[in-house]
Amino acid sequence: MEEQLSRLDLARWIREGDTVVWGQACAEPLSLTERLLEQRERIGRFRCFLGIPASDTVRPEHADRVSFVSYCGSGGNRALHRAGVLDVLPVHYSALPGVLAEGPLRADVALVQLPPPDSDGRYGLGLADDYLTSAIDAARVVIAEVNDQLPRVHGPRTLAPTDIDVVVRTSRPPAEVKHEPPGPVTLRIAAHVAGLIEDGSTLQFGIGALPEAVLGLLGDRRDLGIHSGLLTDAAMELIEAGVVTGARKSTDRGVAVAGLLMGSHKLLRSADGHPGIRLRETAYTHHPDVLAAQHRLVAVNSAVEVDLTGQVNAEVAGGRYVGAVGGAADFLRGAARSHGGLPVVALPSTAGDRSRIVARLSGPVSTARSDAGLVVTEYGVADLRGQPLRVRRKRLLAIARPDHRPALEAALEQGEFACPR
Repeated sequence: MEEQLSRLDLARWIREGDTVVWGQACAEPLSLTERLLEQRERIGRFRCFLGIPASDTVRPEHADRVSFVSYCGSGGNRALHRAGVLDVLPVHYSALPGVLAEGPLRADVALVQLPPPDSDGRYGLGLADDYLTSAIDAARVVIAEVNDQLPRVHGPRTLAPTDIDVVVRTSRPPAEVKHEPPGPVTLRIAAHVAGLIEDGSTLQFGIGALPEAVLGLLGDRRDLGIHSGLLTDAAMELIEAGVVTGARKSTDRGVAVAGLLMGSHKLLRSADGHPGIRLRETAYTHHPDVLAAQHRLVAVNSAVEVDLTGQVNAEVAGGRYVGAVGGAADFLRGAARSHGGLPVVALPSTAGDRSRIVARLSGPVSTARSDAGLVVTEYGVADLRGQPLRVRRKRLLAIARPDHRPALEAALEQGEFACPR
């Protein structure tokens, strides 16, 4: 059925105790989420599963009626965590489809933002497939905001009118994500990472200024491919420049595959109807066999800190939840299995006056040392693959900031270390 937004009563469709899921980042159906939080008192206590926010729709004061759970502490989720109203789900990104399809976090209601239907009357998923497909399939109710300003991005999943319970038509710019220009340290790290990437490689990259800076340094490469959780402005620029062709990919040849678009309105306009882009579900983008089959998969992910054995904390900084377990381990393992692949973790050597190469992690182990590959800071590259602990310590010390190295060595001598020497 179709309703006007001004008359939409979400309490007719959402029950007390329900779990509500919507598309993350640019895919957030802003009119629906705004309406949802305005009407929260009429619905009763319910729960929202949040991804990465690209808006300020959700705020701590909404916790008077809403319970919030997320796999990440990015963006606006940090304010929720600081206020003590965000429950964190510490799982690999590849597990999210199963989490939202069954069990205590099964999606009851899915809110989606869709472009207008095609000539066959079917709706594409707009700007994200990723875990949204699983939420749609599990949900008792699917409510769609059909936005005529939303680009059509190709992907195998579409919805028939019978798959949707309520349609609301809107016309507004989607949410966008913009990155700050990279600073000198970020550019030095990016240069080290870019130097590892050969022609014909298939790229996976995480979120933030550092991956964008790496992509920005690849303009002289040829026949790169993309298989990633997200597609960004810098990646789109490489596609439009003919640097990313996917011509040497083992699977999805000639096509850049991602779970969602995350970037500016320029990215969204460029992706509209682009034949070289496909959005796929998380069960595909993060599948271990799909990743291992990629030609020369280079996985570039960031971290909060790395200890001297290669363990990675990508979740907690200064006692606050700022990141996620995310898809790093999925992609690092996939890159390690890929022929010619490179599993890369990149980070600045310091945060303020504190070293981010540490003797002991200050937060959880997000990625085990058994999955360690190459660790990169502005001081160089530490290749930990196949190396015993003694060699790992030496190589990681070499990429710490020089004035922090004596303290790290002293911590080793005093036994302040994550494992016996």
